[in-house]
Amino acid sequence: MLMDEGAELLVHCGDLTGPEVVSLCAILPCYFVFGNHDSDTVPLLQRTASGAGAECLGWGGTVELAGKRVGVAHGHMTTDLRQVLAAHPDYLLTGHSHIRGDRRDGPVRRINPGALSEADEFSVALLDLVTDKLRFLVLRE
Repeated sequence: MLMDEGAELLVHCGDLTGPEVVSLCAILPCYFVFGNHDSDTVPLLQRTASGAGAECLGWGGTVELAGKRVGVAHGHMTTDLRQVLAAHPDYLLTGHSHIRGDRRDGPVRRINPGALSEADEFSVALLDLVTDKLRFLVLRE
């Protein structure tokens, strides 16, 4: 579905909960961070990422994509958020609340794509870094 919508890479904002999610995401270039539900599987997720070609950013990190600095943190630890924000990203992608959102905080656009589990409504976000256009896709059962 995401590739049909034009996705060129995937960013997972944490709570992968298992290696199968890393493998599924790695069908495209993939970055991910750990979430609070990943604490017990960190070594397994890291090994799976290495074998699948996904890039693990640990508990938070920043990557440069299309000339933009994209920060990613799950959002449950303020220390992780502060560390990522200290890198002065153009975008900060977070998860944790499982509630989609889009807001500006000074120069930083903060986006939460929502969630694909444990949410009232399942959603993902598609962000075009060149045009700054954001679309939320709500998944229907």
